[in-house]
Amino acid sequence: MTNISRKIWTDLSDAQLLAQCEVDTYRASGPGGQKRNKTSSAVRLRHPPSGLLVIAEESRSQHENKAKALKRLRQAHYLKLRESITVDDALPERPELTQAKNGAGRLDVGRKDVRFWPAAGLVLDVLEAVAGRVSAAAQALGLTTGNVVEFLQTEPKVWEEVQHLRANLGLKPLRMD
Repeated sequence: MTNISRKIWTDLSDAQLLAQCEVDTYRASGPGGQKRNKTSSAVRLRHPPSGLLVIAEESRSQHENKAKALKRLRQAHYLKLRESITVDDALPERPELTQAKNGAGRLDVGRKDVRFWPAAGLVLDVLEAVAGRVSAAAQALGLTTGNVVEFLQTEPKVWEEVQHLRANLGLKPLRMD
């Protein structure tokens, strides 16, 4: 976990982010017909500034795999890089949070929505800042504990990261509802 501002990378255009990456193409193994075994369509992106690595190899198109890998790299920035947060009264007004709330003030955005990952990154940052205590994170964010847990369970990778964070802090895993 790095304490470098991920905003440096998440605000970049795809072309700018790709320019910072080492791009490897290779032949993916597995099913997919003859074309898959003859073309180097799989893509591996290494982002040296953040230390992240992602791959995409499910499509027979190198172009599609590169786009998927870039999307995964953006998600990985929110998932794996923590920002130092001080728990103060300004957290409920952060745009990452306010844009992901519904009319009732609940954190309610699906994992395919572009607002999901910035909100997930913020919730993970706050969770780390309060030593993995979900109730304290919810209070700092101006949300209910149930709403925070429900949001974290929306995406399996986020839920896995929460469990990893808690384990590193010596806490028991959260139960899945």
